[in-house]
Amino acid sequence: MHGLNPPDWTPSDWCGIRLYVTKRPASRNPFPSCPSVCRGVTTLLAAVLACASPAGAGNTNNILITGYWPPTNEMLREFSQNPAQNPTWIGRNWEGRGFDVHAFFPEFPGQTGPNWGRGSGDFEVDYQDTTADWARIVAGIKPVAIITFSRANTTVGWELEPAARRWRLQTDVGTTPSLYVSDYLAPLRPEGLPIGLEPIGNVRLSSLPMQAIVNAVAAQMSPTQADPFIPAWNPANPNDPYDFGGGFLSGYIAYLGCWHRDLNVQPTAQFRCVAAGHIHVGTNMTVANGRTAAKISLRELIAFVNTQVSICRADWDDDGVLNTFDIFGFLNSWFTGDGDFNGQGGSDIADVFEFLNAWFAGCA
Repeated sequence: MHGLNPPDWTPSDWCGIRLYVTKRPASRNPFPSCPSVCRGVTTLLAAVLACASPAGAGNTNNILITGYWPPTNEMLREFSQNPAQNPTWIGRNWEGRGFDVHAFFPEFPGQTGPNWGRGSGDFEVDYQDTTADWARIVAGIKPVAIITFSRANTTVGWELEPAARRWRLQTDVGTTPSLYVSDYLAPLRPEGLPIGLEPIGNVRLSSLPMQAIVNAVAAQMSPTQADPFIPAWNPANPNDPYDFGGGFLSGYIAYLGCWHRDLNVQPTAQFRCVAAGHIHVGTNMTVANGRTAAKISLRELIAFVNTQVSICRADWDDDGVLNTFDIFGFLNSWFTGDGDFNGQGGSDIADVFEFLNAWFAGCA
């Protein structure tokens, strides 16, 4: 057995713990995700429990993005971890920026536009399905930031919705605001769902860096490729014609995102979410241009999030606590090629050292 020291290693760096690499028969492999063709595995020989437990994290490094009708599903496809939708996830430590980007969206097999229908899979164009998927996915991802996307009736618009509204249900008293628009399968509106607990007509604001996104998209794309803008809205005028993203699923999921952020923005939240909002995408936006504009928007969002919180990438399992489960979770990911911790492409031994350094450094 030979010691393998990372660059600039000193015995005190990791509480006096030394990492060794040894060969072990595949039959004795402690990491089940390592392929059977592996000749051996990296074994961590460390008295981890003898060290002081690192501090926990107050937020994840996960960003959630969602789509509905094309092109908003297709333009996010690279960020899906679903192998049936995307063979290669690019979201891990995206562009080396320290954030993992996760996309969820429906498919529309055999359908054509402009009305693509309900679709199938995650976030079907249906209030009940969207609500159930939202609860499941948000609980798993614990996003620090959210962008929801949907298609609009503009041409190549990249429309940053400044707010979302709780529209009226069939069971609500009164005639204003308008009813939610019916979806495709009964029950046709979000009756009996959590949004019914919100006050009728309640408004929640976008917390995306809207102007920064508009400026960046305008600077990097031509007006024929993408037309970024923020709709005019005067909150002081109750008769302002702004439509809050509409009373269909676009406005509905926009509200869910803003609502989640409002409930979890405070430092006392178990998993903070510091930004959320909706972008409406024009009907004639090409997938390639939508993909470009989405990435520009993500870069601006990440820059904003970095002004609000620090991230703890060593909390690999996103449970808010640094413990040995994070180490073994990382190693399992590393053996499957999903351990690019340093953002240099691929998974190599340098990623292991950098992960361990981050783990022992703890999180603020």
